[in-house]
Amino acid sequence: MVAAAAWSSGTVPVTGGRLAYHRTGGGGPALVLSHGLTDNGLCWSRLAAALAPEFDIVMLDARGHGESSRVSSAPQDPARDIAEAIAALKLETPIVMGHSVGARATAAYANAHPGRVARVILEDPPFLPLADAAATEARRAKFRDQVARFHSTTEAEIKAQGKAASPGWHDEDFPAWVTAKRQVDPAAFPTYATPWQRQIDCIDVPILLIRGDAKLGSLVTPALAAEVMALNPNIRAVEIHGAGHNVRRENFPDYLAAVLAFLREA
Repeated sequence: MVAAAAWSSGTVPVTGGRLAYHRTGGGGPALVLSHGLTDNGLCWSRLAAALAPEFDIVMLDARGHGESSRVSSAPQDPARDIAEAIAALKLETPIVMGHSVGARATAAYANAHPGRVARVILEDPPFLPLADAAATEARRAKFRDQVARFHSTTEAEIKAQGKAASPGWHDEDFPAWVTAKRQVDPAAFPTYATPWQRQIDCIDVPILLIRGDAKLGSLVTPALAAEVMALNPNIRAVEIHGAGHNVRRENFPDYLAAVLAFLREA
């Protein structure tokens, strides 16, 4: 496992609760990472270890995940949670990055806070059409069933299932991934009332959209990537070959190279 023992951990207050975080520290620019559904902040550990020599990495546990507050009956706003965590940690103009639903929240945060971010990286965000109430409830029920299975399964069994489904993942990807599955709140399934197009159109800094191969499960198809870039000239897209939705886990070397090249630009 990567050397996470030297990282600090804590919590910060957000509306109606708290978010847990892990932080590598150091004197580099702050980089805030937001994970995908059923993950936790430490699921970024392998990437954080690779980037820590140059950046001060902050890995957030989203609400309903990891050690953060459970989901309440009040409307949830992951972008607001990110904003309040950044303010509580006194981060000035951080780089923000997310995967999957964490990428969607990251985009919404950056879009709503012009001048407050340095760069944005989005790993295979779910830029999907808004679902109607019936479809949303069906997805929510399916998610609750999935979480119930996680909570009734041992960590050893979850790990075995994960390795069988994703044999190409590195061993370092599994410990936090397994732990996260038994931490997730069954009420954590996200709902969207705002079209994704309105969550990227005003971002005024460079944005890297990282996608995999749609045939391998990437949510961002070539056509969708073209639509995204047409909406905002600050966005560029890169395809990581041999990867699907979990881009960094499925082709880490090429993913890391693309991220570093983007972050090191003058």
